[in-house]
Amino acid sequence: MLIPSINSSLNELVHLLLQIPNSDYAKPCTSLSNSTIGEHTRHVIEMFQCLEINYDSGIVNYDKRPRNKQVQTDTDFAINQIREVQNSLEKENKKLELQQIIDGEELRIESNYFRELLYNLEHCIHHQALIKVALLQYESINVNEKFGIARSTIEYRNQCAQ
Repeated sequence: MLIPSINSSLNELVHLLLQIPNSDYAKPCTSLSNSTIGEHTRHVIEMFQCLEINYDSGIVNYDKRPRNKQVQTDTDFAINQIREVQNSLEKENKKLELQQIIDGEELRIESNYFRELLYNLEHCIHHQALIKVALLQYESINVNEKFGIARSTIEYRNQCAQ
């Protein structure tokens, strides 16, 4: 269920990117502190890529990402990167170590591949919610009503509606 949920969220993002011209994709948005839809998309993609690249070594540090400018300025390139992420998700679960420096101290935390996939899904949804805020200025873009809404929130709303 995890991989299909990730693919669904990433497909929603692709559907959105197909509607946005590069000029709007890379345009600063005041409601996002002048960040761009492209920057948020790049961030989502690179988090998944970071997990993929470091799967074999078993040591993941999300702060060490390439921050590829082309991903945040070219929707076609971003879509291709998303498709590559989707094609690389299916892996065995295994132990991983997360590394991060916080306030000058290095943290090392035990995790596993499936836990990190779940983290990346939730992180993706969070950034989709931010992207949705940026899209409020564009009337012509068709956004899925569930875009940027956590799966648990969708489930809760469905239960309340019954």
